[in-house]
Amino acid sequence: MAKNKDLFNDIEIEELPLSTFTEKAYLDYSMYVILDRALPHIGDGLKPVQRRIIYAMSQLGLSAVSKHKKSARTIGDVLGKYHPHGDSACYEAMVLMAQPFTYRYPLVDGQGNWGSQDDPKSFAAMRYTESRLAKFSKSLLQELAQGTVDWVPNFDGEMTEPSLLPSRMPHILLNNTQGIAVGMATDIPSHNLVEVGNACIHLLDKPKAKLDDVLKYIEGPDYPTDAEIITSKSDIRTIYETGHGSLRARAMYEKEDGEIIVKALPFQVSGAKVLEQIAAQMQAKKLPMVEDLRDESDHENPTRLVIVPRSNRVDVDSVMQHLFATTDLERTYRVNMNMIGLDGRPQVKNLVTILKEWLKFRMETVRRRLQWRLDKVEKRLHILEGLMIAYLNIDEVIKIIRNNDDPKPVLMKRFKISDEQAEAILELKLRHLAQLEEMKIQGELDELEAERDNLQTTLGSERRMKTLIKKELKEDIEMYGDERRSPIVERDAAQAIAEADLIPSEPVTVVLSERGWVRAAKGLDVDPTSLNYKSGDAYQSSAGGRSNASAMFLDSTGRVYCVPAHGFPSARGLGEPISGRVKPPDGARFISVMMDDDDARYLFASSAGYGFVARLGDLVSRNKAGKSVLSVPAGGTALKAASVKSLKEDLVVAISNGGSLLAFPIKELPEMARGKGNKIYNIPGKKFKDGEESMIAVFVMSPGSKLRIVSGKRHTSIKFKELKDYTGTRGQRGRKLPRGFQKVDSAELE
Repeated sequence: MAKNKDLFNDIEIEELPLSTFTEKAYLDYSMYVILDRALPHIGDGLKPVQRRIIYAMSQLGLSAVSKHKKSARTIGDVLGKYHPHGDSACYEAMVLMAQPFTYRYPLVDGQGNWGSQDDPKSFAAMRYTESRLAKFSKSLLQELAQGTVDWVPNFDGEMTEPSLLPSRMPHILLNNTQGIAVGMATDIPSHNLVEVGNACIHLLDKPKAKLDDVLKYIEGPDYPTDAEIITSKSDIRTIYETGHGSLRARAMYEKEDGEIIVKALPFQVSGAKVLEQIAAQMQAKKLPMVEDLRDESDHENPTRLVIVPRSNRVDVDSVMQHLFATTDLERTYRVNMNMIGLDGRPQVKNLVTILKEWLKFRMETVRRRLQWRLDKVEKRLHILEGLMIAYLNIDEVIKIIRNNDDPKPVLMKRFKISDEQAEAILELKLRHLAQLEEMKIQGELDELEAERDNLQTTLGSERRMKTLIKKELKEDIEMYGDERRSPIVERDAAQAIAEADLIPSEPVTVVLSERGWVRAAKGLDVDPTSLNYKSGDAYQSSAGGRSNASAMFLDSTGRVYCVPAHGFPSARGLGEPISGRVKPPDGARFISVMMDDDDARYLFASSAGYGFVARLGDLVSRNKAGKSVLSVPAGGTALKAASVKSLKEDLVVAISNGGSLLAFPIKELPEMARGKGNKIYNIPGKKFKDGEESMIAVFVMSPGSKLRIVSGKRHTSIKFKELKDYTGTRGQRGRKLPRGFQKVDSAELE
């Protein structure tokens, strides 16, 4: 060990706190991802991997007029020379640049399976596909060899690559760019080349133009699909003013022979997925107005989805509004115009800043191109001037060359020419000594001198520089420009049809058993007592209504629960526990079910002898735990709710387990939304606590109704007009029933 320690005696070791080291390492990684992976540069609008793919293809000679070559060859060059990362990620970046449904102006021309709009990642492997540069890529590359950009060493230093491409158009806005870095992301939508180019020309003419001036040329984003952008003009302006926000795009449809034809989908939306979403709603019976779906897309009609309404009476626009709200037929896109600026820093920029900064980049690119050309012209002029001296003194030049072993210094001294000029004279071939060559040189001299003067004038004049840039922008607009694809139409947000409106309105009877099992039978003429029940179970309560309404359940603790009736199982089976759809308190029993209009009145009462009348609409709650309506004292229980038909004529009939019955007008009870209520039947508190006497049932009887009372094996019926013998004041004890009914087991309305 001592020997090993000696090995490190001459090594300087830097010690850092772990927190400092990890912070620096993470920051270095973050900046690498931001600057060299995820964010595009404002100059050429490309991420490093995209830039390297385009440059590598140009180096392989894969121009727009060359033959297609295997994509694997390009990817191999990119990975081996410039971008040492995963081949699949690199190839996917290349695929995106070739997909016309992803890029507004594709940079790669692909041959083979490059994916589809339904499944953009269904492209074939790179060993199968072939590619070359698209025509539009020329606008990124044509000035590359003219001294316009800086060249930097590649990852291993064996060669150089361009730090940027000299884009002739603001490509940062032309093609959709998405990326996720560390702590930031970018989402830049695509735009129309003609609109962006004209906006740049306007800014060159009027550098102080404001956003509203620019928006006269740029209407908004222009995606590669024909779907509508439905975001309002004011919201689009806010996005361009701040550099971030969100856009909404909506599918285009038309009516054809009673069918709905979807002919354009929003950007990055799969038609197959949309059909799956609609089919799922149909299977869940949430779309009864749609009968069938078809996908008739082909090469002539890339998007043609057919939705068949159930009948001609279906409101097509209403159906589409619902589908816009519930499927990907309407899509929201985030906008975050985050990019690396000319200062090398990432920043979210507004539209005017982007255009002005790109014009600054373009101005510098053109200046460098003109200066590079000027240097070339001046160098050539210098050589031509030397050659003219030689032609004017051709005999003396030949004599010097023949009589001197090293004629260059002699020529330089005699004719006062430079080393480059003397070298050019010595490189002349005999065939070029003809008089015709002299005339050619003089003609070239005149042309180059005129070009030099023009270049110097342009470089020295900002106005002439702007004129040149405008001219080139107009040329590119003419060459690559096309019409807008995404119309901008301001529309209101789509509204989904209420679930209750989507459900067929059919008469149903909801049946509740004593053990809390629930089911629904079609129709209102159902005898719930004749249905089959589980062993030990029996009929408890039932209510008739419509299938698109809600059933309201009352439990023994006085809580009311609302459950949509259309979801209950058929009455042909045994049903399902209602406790699976709601969350009642422990030990609670379901005792009553109600279905009626919101204005319907029901009597709620407890075995303690208290109750009140409530409007059914006031009890609605979407909470699974229900709504506490009736306050039930300890030891007591809620009784079955009783429907009220008339607040003027109906009578409240209360029956105790001790064989007493009390009747009084229902108008004596208050109408409340919740609470304990008023006293209906006088039960001494002490006896109630002991459980000796309680109110076991309460009914609301109307003229013509009849009450059936059961005691053991005996039963009796009391008609409405016979209640006068038991009528009293609310809160009394009531009168005894006939002999044999000193103990009441149950009672029900017939």
